[in-house]
Amino acid sequence: MGEPYDLVVTNGVCVTASDVAAFDVAVKGEKIVLLAPSGTLRNAKAQRMIDAEGGCVMPGGIDCHVHLQEPTMFGEGLSADSYETGTRSAIAGGNTTIVAFAPQQKHLDSVLQALETTHQLAKDNCYCDYGFHLLVSNPCAKALSEFKQLAVHEGITSLKMVHPYRIAVLTSSSYMTYTALQLRDDQILSVLLAARQSHILTMIHAENGDVLNWLTDQLEAANLFAPKYHSNSRPPVLESEATNRAIALSSLIANTPILLVHVSDPEAALRIRKAQTAGQPIFAETCPQYLFLTREDLDKPGFEGAKCVCSPPPRNREDQLAIWRGIKNGTFTVLSSDHCPFRFDDAKTGKKTCITHEHPVGKFKYIPNGLPGIETRLPLVFGAKKLALTKFVEVTSTNAAKLYGLYPQKGSMIPGVSDADLVVFYPEGKLGKTTVTNSMLHHDCDYTPYEGRSVDNWPRYTILRGSVVWDRDNGGIVGSKGYGKFVKRGKSSLAGIWETAEEDGAFDLEAL
Repeated sequence: MGEPYDLVVTNGVCVTASDVAAFDVAVKGEKIVLLAPSGTLRNAKAQRMIDAEGGCVMPGGIDCHVHLQEPTMFGEGLSADSYETGTRSAIAGGNTTIVAFAPQQKHLDSVLQALETTHQLAKDNCYCDYGFHLLVSNPCAKALSEFKQLAVHEGITSLKMVHPYRIAVLTSSSYMTYTALQLRDDQILSVLLAARQSHILTMIHAENGDVLNWLTDQLEAANLFAPKYHSNSRPPVLESEATNRAIALSSLIANTPILLVHVSDPEAALRIRKAQTAGQPIFAETCPQYLFLTREDLDKPGFEGAKCVCSPPPRNREDQLAIWRGIKNGTFTVLSSDHCPFRFDDAKTGKKTCITHEHPVGKFKYIPNGLPGIETRLPLVFGAKKLALTKFVEVTSTNAAKLYGLYPQKGSMIPGVSDADLVVFYPEGKLGKTTVTNSMLHHDCDYTPYEGRSVDNWPRYTILRGSVVWDRDNGGIVGSKGYGKFVKRGKSSLAGIWETAEEDGAFDLEAL
């Protein structure tokens, strides 16, 4: 007999973005090396054997919208999670790779410097593999000139920015929402052009910031400060209008590919769908908060509603149904967590920084925006049973890998090619109903917005490059801090977007 396998997962139902079949999975040297008919490897020579007992075996979750250990952006609010605690929580929720943000401060003229600073925060501290989006807030000539080096040498193929009209770009992250990060239209166009030339994807947070500010002023003048008025300051029309503008700016720069992030509004989704139908390279992301929370969750006694303050805010139940439909029909390419945790009972760096003697329920304008969700993303969506298994894998892993230049190393189960990144769920009915509580989670936040919700499954094992890092029944977190490594990314391979862009030709002023 030959050398033993490092790991064999037997008796599982393997699910990819295209197929469901009963296979055993053999792992050696951090790679999947063999898929064999179910049961044929049960007596194979292996250092470790896992019996999936008929449970689903899938590519590990890839969460490409994660905020960890970022500098202050929301008044005095600071992220509750470091790279250590955030990635620890990630593997407990079935994720094997995350892409977080490397934020460029306004006073810096270099994006490479911002990247190096973030590398130092993450290095030797991560439980899962990771990459970075560059968050651009000062697109000066020097910063724009560094884009090519980001893509070619640093493995950074996505950026994010902020727009004064709340068009936020993510992979070339552009924010239209947060004042500290906002860029003007001319700056956004410069970023889009430079990103296109370097095959860097631009992500956009689309909300109209000027209208938001006006509505906020009106609400405050009427003495309406409670957390629930966060929703009133950001009605759906702000999102749909800004989404239309983002698509228009993309079309101006020769249909440069963009991703609209954390979409919550059905009208915005319809505008995205219309652009996609017309052949524009427009992609969209949504998040669990727009599937499981509503604006009613912000209308809790006292300050409790602040736990669910995020931007855009959760909408209503009818909107939830529309977002589910958008996932099913392909309008939404990816389903990410937008994990952005702030401690609730913290008056120095958390949600309660906005509470004063004059405003005992705070001022919604100053509530740090964001929710924890990296660990609950897969269990909530898997347990909802609203998606076909192949669609679940597509939007939580495979499409993220393709869109962000990780495929087929990540997000797939191709023997000899794909990393042995797997999540194994319990077989149907074995776990029973489990109530989500913050005490069972592994982040460093003091609450979860999903407290008390019932789920009927949870990742049983998380396997990263062939090593079991999460074993729910035998020790929980069994991986080591520092095992997670930085993964350089290539250009997006989803739907041949950059090949199509090349065929369409470069931005041409004469053609306008």
